[in-house]
Amino acid sequence: MARYLIGIDNGSQSSKVTIFDESGTAVCEGRQALRPYATPRPGTVEHPDDDLWTSIGEASRRALAAFPYDTADIVGVGLCTIRFCRALLHADGTLASPVMSWMDERVSRPYEHTDPTVRYVTTSSGYITRRLTGRFRDTAANYAGMWPMDSDTWQWTADEAEFAKYGIPRKMLFETVQPGDVLGQVTAEAAAHTGIPAGLPVVATANDKAVEALGSGLSAPDTLLVSLGTYVAGMATGARNVKDASGFWTNYAGRPHEYLYESFGVRRGMWTVSWFRDVLGDEAAEAAARDGMSVEEVLNRGAASVPPGSDGLMTVLDWLAPTDAPYRKGSILGFDGRQGRFHIYRSILEALVLTVQGHATTMAAELGTDYRRTIVSGGGSHSDLMMQIFADVFGVPAMRTSVNSAAGLGAAICAAVGTGLYATFQDAADAMVRPGAVFHPDADTHRLYQQVQVVRRDILAQTDTVYRASSRLFG
Repeated sequence: MARYLIGIDNGSQSSKVTIFDESGTAVCEGRQALRPYATPRPGTVEHPDDDLWTSIGEASRRALAAFPYDTADIVGVGLCTIRFCRALLHADGTLASPVMSWMDERVSRPYEHTDPTVRYVTTSSGYITRRLTGRFRDTAANYAGMWPMDSDTWQWTADEAEFAKYGIPRKMLFETVQPGDVLGQVTAEAAAHTGIPAGLPVVATANDKAVEALGSGLSAPDTLLVSLGTYVAGMATGARNVKDASGFWTNYAGRPHEYLYESFGVRRGMWTVSWFRDVLGDEAAEAAARDGMSVEEVLNRGAASVPPGSDGLMTVLDWLAPTDAPYRKGSILGFDGRQGRFHIYRSILEALVLTVQGHATTMAAELGTDYRRTIVSGGGSHSDLMMQIFADVFGVPAMRTSVNSAAGLGAAICAAVGTGLYATFQDAADAMVRPGAVFHPDADTHRLYQQVQVVRRDILAQTDTVYRASSRLFG
């Protein structure tokens, strides 16, 4: 009898629900874009109304409507949601206020209890678990950041002085479990909202990046995963809880008591690619449609004919400034009349990869390892041009993932373990993760990018003075 698993991937831009078979093949998918963030005041970035739960319901209903088999053969649900969010709930588990985005300033500060109706403080996964199962439970592996979680034990800290730093009384926190543990069962109310059969076990995963790493097959210390999303960074795995690194930070992995090392990254990575596409406007979209293509396909095809290095264009991707340098802005330098829209597009792609490569090199040096290959996940990995740039910049083979939603597959892997379909995470990953296409570096292009990287290192030193001055005029 064939058995199936539902992977919920609530990401920063959309909610995706994919149904996989036990070999990791995607049978069908539903997707719903998230609404634009609400920014009612400076520093406040929220998911409007109940958008996370609404979008998951829409995506789930579409996936179940497209499922061609008997829903009785679906054995479990893996739940993965956006990390670094904060949800404030009433006693009945409903939202006391909109869910705070990872970009909201409040999530980087201790909790302040200003609303007496708030009974619980939790993550996005804790909130969605409550909506799906009725239980006040959550995965411990989504509590990186301003939470009183002991990263050695994966339990709420027993140090009362440390606990007090976060401003959250113990009674306001959820019970936590490990990735692969059952959170609860889908309630009748949740089944009506999502189309997911009532009674199915909902299994804990981790934070969205860790689950994506699990679904991408990241397991060896000599492999780097680059996730092409709104936030773009390099990731590696290991068993050490590295607490004092200067060039990366340590997160919880998708397997219990393993760790995900994350390089510094680009805060509006693929968002910047979409921004440039949208800047081209309706005329570009209409022209692409006449040729039976998307704007992205036209841009990738045109940029592939641009020489590596974009004839000297260099982009600095501070479209969203880092918190330690809020005055910074994005830059595109080096125009001399040779360049057009395809040069700009290629320069943005090159900047993404060169920035990640610089940060990943710093992380590798601290970890004492070398990366012998990269895995690239996310929508941008569908571009052959982007994949070749990765291979050429890093100088090692670059492999794309074989599924559209690596986080969805990672969630399904957790569900497979939690429901006993596979005995261990390694068994499930071996059975369900398959490699995608591999791109090999060109030696001459790699040498050019090494030289470009040297030039780029001086850019911020030159532009910071300008942007400090301009920020006083324009913010």
